[in-house]
Amino acid sequence: MPEQQNIEYKSSWRDEYLKWICGFANANGGVIFIGKDDDGTVVGVEDAQRLLEEIPNKVRDVLGIMVDVNLHETQRGDYLEIVVESYLNAISYKGQYHYRSGSTKQELKGNSLNEFLLKKSGKTWDDVIEPRATFDDIDENTFYGFLRMSNEKGRMPETEGLTIEQAFDKLLLTENGQLKRASIILFGKNPARFYPNTFVKVGYFKGNDILFHDVVEGNLITLLREVSNLLNFKYFTKKIHFEGLYRIEIGEYPAPAIREMLLNALIHRNYMGAMTQIRMYDDNINIWNDGALPVGINSESLKKPHRSNPRNPLIADVCFKGGLIDSWGSGTIRIIQTCKQANLPEPELEEQEGGFSVTLFKEGVGKGVGKGVGKVVGKGTEREQNKLSEDAVVTLSLITENPEYTIEQIAEITAKTTRTIERHIAKLKEAGILVRKGGTFGGYWEVKTIDN
Repeated sequence: MPEQQNIEYKSSWRDEYLKWICGFANANGGVIFIGKDDDGTVVGVEDAQRLLEEIPNKVRDVLGIMVDVNLHETQRGDYLEIVVESYLNAISYKGQYHYRSGSTKQELKGNSLNEFLLKKSGKTWDDVIEPRATFDDIDENTFYGFLRMSNEKGRMPETEGLTIEQAFDKLLLTENGQLKRASIILFGKNPARFYPNTFVKVGYFKGNDILFHDVVEGNLITLLREVSNLLNFKYFTKKIHFEGLYRIEIGEYPAPAIREMLLNALIHRNYMGAMTQIRMYDDNINIWNDGALPVGINSESLKKPHRSNPRNPLIADVCFKGGLIDSWGSGTIRIIQTCKQANLPEPELEEQEGGFSVTLFKEGVGKGVGKGVGKVVGKGTEREQNKLSEDAVVTLSLITENPEYTIEQIAEITAKTTRTIERHIAKLKEAGILVRKGGTFGGYWEVKTIDN
């Protein structure tokens, strides 16, 4: 049997193998066999009886933990079995912290060590108090705009009539009146004042040459809006055709997939690492965020239903309550599904350079995206089409892509007022194109086809 995440084979004992015991204790526990080769075949170990007594004492003296050591006698030779339990507290080897990941041991340093120590203490990075911050550092307009946008989902705790301090407390964004890091990332006026690399860098490349680039700064809510607008109006090109009297613009990539990619990068990134980076090429777009996948999850796991283990659970929880994400652990699946619906190749998901990368490919673009809008609008009579402005068609396009979009969300995406979007929807309803199904909470839009 080959080595696995919780099994290690050593042909002989050396005191440096205490690092491996440390790694198992800091992870999920495991077993080390002394006297077996890399394939698990017994080769025997000398002085097994002496090691049986010495190893537990060395583990106790150096690591401060207890292990079970068992002696097995076979015709091929004797071997030892060292059983290591997982420990809730962090275990160090001479000031070093080791961790078992997959079938390898690694020494934790820098940001990885910080995250590990926080997790062992029952905290995550975003749940830590930021002592330098006060409510003067919070952008109240962003926060109250977020509350208005989130009302449709009905997941938020009751905040009507509360002060902003009370509302933050209900969302667990404060502790004893002090702001947590998550509050700065989500709603801060200038998160970069506290954490330098909170911005997003966007560039258009030809091979290895960058043609032009932009840097977008702000809190998570602002970044989601501003980066989406930047990509839409500067970086993406749109195929244009006419249906009836109307110009129909078809995006290069499905808007829901781009939105999920950006949300995943902003919610799950390591905020003490490098900035989030978006690279645009002629035939693909790539989004990379600092921070590797959680232990036990790989790129293939993300292509099917999987457990959610967010790096920043408090940030993720607020985004879920606000309706920015629908359910934990479904973002990458939605990216793949929307690309498939648009007849695009399967996205590439991979761990890369200490972070996580998602790439969408353009091949086949236009076969599915926007098809429904052209079909709906193009079948209307000239009188009905004259009722619709080009902006109303954009509103219809967004609703076609995601029937659960709220008026507030459409207004935010298009940079229009809610009253303008309400007028668009009224025109679409009057033309018989759009019908509302269900109530304010949990309802959706149904797009109708108009026959001549």
